[in-house]
Amino acid sequence: MERVDCIVIGAGVVGLAVARALAQRGLETVVLESERATGTVTSSRNSEVVHAGIYYPAGSLKAALCVRGRQLLYEYCAARGIAHRRCGKFIVATAAAQADALERLLAAGRANGVTALEMMPAATARAAEPALQCVAALHSADTGIVDSHAFMLALQGDCEAAGGAVALGSPVLRGEVAGDGILLEVGGVQPMAVKAGVVVNCAGLQAQRVAAALAGLDPATVPPLHLAKGNYYSLAGRSPFSRLIYPVPEPGGLGVHLTLDLGGQARFGPDVEWPERIDYTVDPRRADGFYAAIRRYWPGLPDGALQPAYAGIRPKLSGPGEAAADFLIQGEAEHGVRGLVNLFGIESPGLTAALAIAEVVAAKL
Repeated sequence: MERVDCIVIGAGVVGLAVARALAQRGLETVVLESERATGTVTSSRNSEVVHAGIYYPAGSLKAALCVRGRQLLYEYCAARGIAHRRCGKFIVATAAAQADALERLLAAGRANGVTALEMMPAATARAAEPALQCVAALHSADTGIVDSHAFMLALQGDCEAAGGAVALGSPVLRGEVAGDGILLEVGGVQPMAVKAGVVVNCAGLQAQRVAAALAGLDPATVPPLHLAKGNYYSLAGRSPFSRLIYPVPEPGGLGVHLTLDLGGQARFGPDVEWPERIDYTVDPRRADGFYAAIRRYWPGLPDGALQPAYAGIRPKLSGPGEAAADFLIQGEAEHGVRGLVNLFGIESPGLTAALAIAEVVAAKL
């Protein structure tokens, strides 16, 4: 049986950030990843947006860690030459009745510590984005986009440079809380048993399954998992916009918004489903309902311009019709198991918040 100081389960962006933080503190750290490559699930199926921290309730982990993580992420990318762009975002009111909603978002963002926010009259917004139709806009200057794959490679490199290791194709099958650590049974081509004094469950969509397989952990501490599938469609041709464009939020989500990749390609989404199982198929017909929503802020969208891009599935803690749940980061104080940290519901803004989440996990340990 092998023994190490720390095991991190899951090599997505959050798992790699946590492993980096632990390895750089001098702890022998191994990341166990069930897939054959890092960051191939939730971390590679997102819009790569660097969020400012506007939408989340004041005092929530999402708000605090998004704002802190954004600062850390921009600094990290600048120091390592990772491609990113602080392109900014317009949240737009397309009817006079929505103007009050923009004022509420401005107040919420400032309450969360987001300072680079500015209300804009329609003429100013349209001068900046001539294709845009709106009656007013809220400009978030610190919103941006990042090469998430380069970010994850850099995190992995930092972890390995500090003595850490990533074991691919190594699914955690089950575990047991022992007196001197946590014993894990690991599958794959070379099955093994490994014990660690610290285990951090960053398994994303599999976090509840992993936690439920740990004998000695109270099952009542494992929350329900809700799969939320977002379907995204790309624009045929180059985008006329240089910023991200979001409508005023609607019940249950942020509405059909426009994001950009670093090459200038525009993508629209999400169209949300609540599947029973993981399925990344994108039905081209689901784009039909997007056109009317997009034309409220971009009247010039041509017919037939949307094509299937990708789908992502978020590990949500709240179901359809329920208020959005916060991140859940459980340590010994919450579940009673020394050396174990479970991360549940790490969805958006998880990419933005990854380095800040790693700080919280390290502090809990």
